[in-house]
Amino acid sequence: MENSKPYCPGASPYNKINFHPKVKAACAENRTGRVGLKICKAVIVGDVSVGKTCLVNRFCNDVFNRDYKATIGVDFEVEKFQVLSIPFTLQIWDTAGQERFKCIAASYYRGANIVIVAFDLSDEQSLHNAPKWMMEASENADSPIKFLVGMKRDLLSEAAYTEIETRAMAVASTLGAEYWPTSSKTGQYVQEFFFRAVAMVFDTNLIRELDASTVPAKQIGSGMIQVQRENSQLYEKKKKSQCCK
Repeated sequence: MENSKPYCPGASPYNKINFHPKVKAACAENRTGRVGLKICKAVIVGDVSVGKTCLVNRFCNDVFNRDYKATIGVDFEVEKFQVLSIPFTLQIWDTAGQERFKCIAASYYRGANIVIVAFDLSDEQSLHNAPKWMMEASENADSPIKFLVGMKRDLLSEAAYTEIETRAMAVASTLGAEYWPTSSKTGQYVQEFFFRAVAMVFDTNLIRELDASTVPAKQIGSGMIQVQRENSQLYEKKKKSQCCK
């Protein structure tokens, strides 16, 4: 989590900007137990057409498609990381925003480690609906780390964005969530946000593991935190702005 900071001061209820000393020591000594073997689960919820699928596609595939089909029920991507030399896997569940799919999507909230509520920065109604989404997604989640993510930052002028940011950060504060503005079109803050989320949940999960068990387990890996890609060109591009160095 070193160099993995919130979007700005005051945008987060979480004080972590570095890995806990116990986490660093455990990783250095290969005492990470089952953390490297478990799959971490993140769910993205929010109103229809706010840009949830575009956010996932930008991070996982480094593409932006304006003409995508609306998600039916749920979809997911799997990303593999190296965090402090420990392999770590994240499932990103992209849920439909339509009312008729809520009963389907709700079953996938169970056990989520990360809850991401997305809203459209150019549509204030989607921000008003954020608390409802957070409550529904968090009820069955596993003491999740919470994020409120504003989408489509590229559509707003600086003046318009400054106005909505103030309200968005106030909503995030009431939800106990960390706020991030993003643009899937330009890629602004997309990678930084996901690396921040991964670093935080890795740190949290490993501390729980260390507190619950003293059984050592060797893990193998290299690097601090990076996305493992088969496409070497994309890998090199993303590696330049790793969240943990």
